[in-house]
Amino acid sequence: MGRLVIVSLALSLLSTMAHALPAFARQTGQNCVACHAGGQFPELTPYGRLFKMTGYTIGERATIPLSVMAVGSYAKVRNTSKSDDPSVDFYKNGSAIVASGSLFLAGKVTDNIGVFIQATYDNYSQDAAGNYHGHTQADNMDLRYADRFISADHDLILGVSANNNPSVTDPWNTAPAWMQYVPGASVTSHQFFDGPYPAYGAGTNLAGITAYAYWNKTIYAEFGLYRSADNAFNFMSAGTDKTQLNGTNPYWRLAYTHDWGANSLMLGTSGMVANVYDAGSNMADSNNLGRFRNIGFDGQYQYLLDPHTVTVQVGYMRQKQEYSANTLAAAASPYFLADGVTPVDAANPSDTTNALRAKLTYVYQAKYGGSLSYFNVTGTANTLNQTSGYDSTGLISSTDPNETGITSTRVNGNLSGNPATRGYTLEAFWTPLQYVRIGAQYTGYNKFNGATNNYDGLGRDAKDNNTLRLYIWAAY
Repeated sequence: MGRLVIVSLALSLLSTMAHALPAFARQTGQNCVACHAGGQFPELTPYGRLFKMTGYTIGERATIPLSVMAVGSYAKVRNTSKSDDPSVDFYKNGSAIVASGSLFLAGKVTDNIGVFIQATYDNYSQDAAGNYHGHTQADNMDLRYADRFISADHDLILGVSANNNPSVTDPWNTAPAWMQYVPGASVTSHQFFDGPYPAYGAGTNLAGITAYAYWNKTIYAEFGLYRSADNAFNFMSAGTDKTQLNGTNPYWRLAYTHDWGANSLMLGTSGMVANVYDAGSNMADSNNLGRFRNIGFDGQYQYLLDPHTVTVQVGYMRQKQEYSANTLAAAASPYFLADGVTPVDAANPSDTTNALRAKLTYVYQAKYGGSLSYFNVTGTANTLNQTSGYDSTGLISSTDPNETGITSTRVNGNLSGNPATRGYTLEAFWTPLQYVRIGAQYTGYNKFNGATNNYDGLGRDAKDNNTLRLYIWAAY
């Protein structure tokens, strides 16, 4: 039944969007494949990157610079039996849903100023009580001033951006803001689809100013400072649980690029240092302040020659997290070793994680495509991150039958306190129209939360989280 609903939704979208074009395509007068590799938004071609770096100003200003996007989704987790309540742990499993929708204000304002502003409606946002309801919030925002200086020997683009997401300004899809193509869904049936991605510990919905330069289509450099999105910048975090930063926090990006014929290559690095208050804590207390240090390396290769499009992407991020003094003071673990007597080790004051993501994509005739992704997260084990374990009777239980006051978490539990997660995602997609993509993804795990088997101590294996997802992604 779920598949039939997805197909019906697809046919409805195709019939109602036959004469629609995204705002940027209307502005430039170009087909979507001019800016997007093989037409697969949001991955950019060299022309698309030039359009972004010059401030979204190429072409004529549109009368109504608006676009909308919607995602229909269906997900099926391999095993839902190892759960106290599958209806909660895998809500909407095997059901078709309209996951989310976005409204964009995007395009040229003047010859040097352009904007990309996104607000997203989450059809299944979850509140503190665990109830689902529709909710709208600020999403990616990028307001730019840019200019280009060309002479016989030099080509220089200079720009400044006010934005709310470190790396949202980046023109390559190996950046944390853009490496995940297909928007997800917040329902628990979709929690395992497509695995983890490299990301900055500071998160999103911040307020930042960055300045960038692109010299002779060879060297790209960007530097910026981020702070909490409050006061005059509240609109950049509207509708979100605001991340609170201490002071201004640096972000940087450096990349080398080379284009020849139908080929395009980028090799780069990026990083950020962020001082972040514990969520919901008192910012007047410095003991609630922790720190993230991120440094990443990435590369991208594209071959673009009709009817073939090939993209290879690799992204790696190393993150060191230093916990706040108050987090460590409250970090006494309730768990024991298997003897039920010896407490587990004390919490570490910091953790290091390493996230690797690699992806190979092929598209034919800008219509038929497929991809293979590999992800691998490793890091330090820390009892601070342990959510399952033995109680004082030597038992692991989610229901606490012996009333010890110690319970373990099913499905998302972590018996080892280790973040190690490894797997792959296979994808096939069809783009019948340049602004509609229909696809299928299968994500398989051979490690999750530090183990291949029994990672939560309650019998759940990594492969139990394998997920099939079908989606329709449309924009106009």
